[in-house]
Amino acid sequence: MMRLRWFLGLLVIASVFYFIFFYPAPSLLEWQSLFLKRAFFILLFCGVFCLLRVLLGPTSADRIVAIDVLGILIVGFCAVLGIPTGREWYIDIGIAWALQSFISILALGKYLEGRAFED
Repeated sequence: MMRLRWFLGLLVIASVFYFIFFYPAPSLLEWQSLFLKRAFFILLFCGVFCLLRVLLGPTSADRIVAIDVLGILIVGFCAVLGIPTGREWYIDIGIAWALQSFISILALGKYLEGRAFED
């Protein structure tokens, strides 16, 4: 039963990537190149899966890892938006988000481990 679930999940992921690469959706941002448009949709797709893992994660460690990956994806969104526009503040937001995500994941890990923040 588990192998069937893994196979169906792999089939869904492969079909979504197929449609992203061969039938890209029209973008509201016309300044994007085809590569950046595909990268944006792949990041969006991965973000949806991370949110599902946060909501349905069986353990709190799974949820923490999903939140950390979601923070990395947000930094990727900032980079994808910063490259074609040429605005440097997207990159600044991405760096600040990465620092905040790192500190919050350390705090959550210490809380779940049961140690005090001073340790």
